[in-house]
Amino acid sequence: MAGKSFASGTRLLLLPLWLVQLATGAKSFLDNPLIGSRRLNRRGLHAARVRLADALCRWRRRRLAGRVRPEWVAAFERDGFVIVYDVVPPAQFPALRDAILGYEAEAREMRQGDAITRRMAVDPAMLASIPALRQLLARSDINALMHFVASYRVTPLHYIQTIASNVDGDAPDPQETLHADSFHASLKSWLFLNPVAADKGPFCFVRGSHRFTAERLAWEHARSLSDPHAIDRLSARGSPRLRPGDLAAMKLPEAEALAVPANTLVVADTVGFHARGASVGRTERVEIWSYARRNPFLPWLGGDLLSLPGLAERRVGWVWAFRDRFAARIGQPWQPVGRRTPVDDRDTAHR
Repeated sequence: MAGKSFASGTRLLLLPLWLVQLATGAKSFLDNPLIGSRRLNRRGLHAARVRLADALCRWRRRRLAGRVRPEWVAAFERDGFVIVYDVVPPAQFPALRDAILGYEAEAREMRQGDAITRRMAVDPAMLASIPALRQLLARSDINALMHFVASYRVTPLHYIQTIASNVDGDAPDPQETLHADSFHASLKSWLFLNPVAADKGPFCFVRGSHRFTAERLAWEHARSLSDPHAIDRLSARGSPRLRPGDLAAMKLPEAEALAVPANTLVVADTVGFHARGASVGRTERVEIWSYARRNPFLPWLGGDLLSLPGLAERRVGWVWAFRDRFAARIGQPWQPVGRRTPVDDRDTAHR
């Protein structure tokens, strides 16, 4: 009896927090019993959050589109992603690539299934050491595109990312399953430093799946009625994985593997369905990886203090330090592995 009373008291104390989270990008059906409530979702709670977030996103993008190249806007509206070939002038790209691949700094790694992802923060030290990288990330046309896709004037978090696939073991890589990152828009981009073949872990995307059509909205409503304890963990935490037949039900095409040459930038809204393609044999993909996701219910475009110069380039280190400090409560999948270069394949304890 005492245990039940304590649990009820805890839920009562947490209720204000759960209510506030409904007006944010909180997405876990497990961690917030209001978001995961099948009773509320039958009445349309999840569907209403999706519709409102999508309407505000489209409104913000209309206000941001004027600064973006028309052909990029058209490609994004059609597909949900934009491909920019030779984003760095070809004569300058080899020097930038060599500088990044040879740069050594503190790195973090995470293992998922048979894949290991290594990240190095694009921080003040890296930007000072590689001026061409600073110039690239400051380009007004690229930033305008990223703002448009993110639907906010926000500076993304930038990393140098290395993905090693088929490292060892038989555990599947969960990133190879088609999924959406959340119920609302978010920006991810990849500037590939090496060519990516169709059978070497390419980025895959379902064209047009960033649009909330009637069929997508029906799918969102149906998935909100699932018992979050009876589905896979990533879906229950708000990053839904597709099941056989889902694409057809939403009248969407099959995913397309984006095999691209080096010096190609891909900018995508990962509310669209995407995945990492399968690899034949052990492969390694190296890229400048950028990410931005903000509260989807804000009606304004800017106002992000952490996007200010002097702060923006330090955020990755702050995020890692915060998660280290509170790892017991919130988890910390990114483990330090010492100083590395992006292509340093030495074994680490985390492997």
